[in-house]
Amino acid sequence: MKLHYDSETDSLYIDLSASPSTDSREISEGLVVDYDEAGRVVGLDIQHASQSLDLSRIETEHLPLPISA
Repeated sequence: MKLHYDSETDSLYIDLSASPSTDSREISEGLVVDYDEAGRVVGLDIQHASQSLDLSRIETEHLPLPISA
């Protein structure tokens, strides 16, 4: 998963998959979901991100990360 912020458009894109997007739908005002050819969600575009999110802080919880030896 990758996060991309574009300050010119004030949008935050959350890239969930390496699969290319073939379809996009705005499911709520300012929230666009990208789908691959199989209909799986591959990304989320949050428009006007700084107005609705605190972009100064990113946290993760309980990620299933492999343990290094």
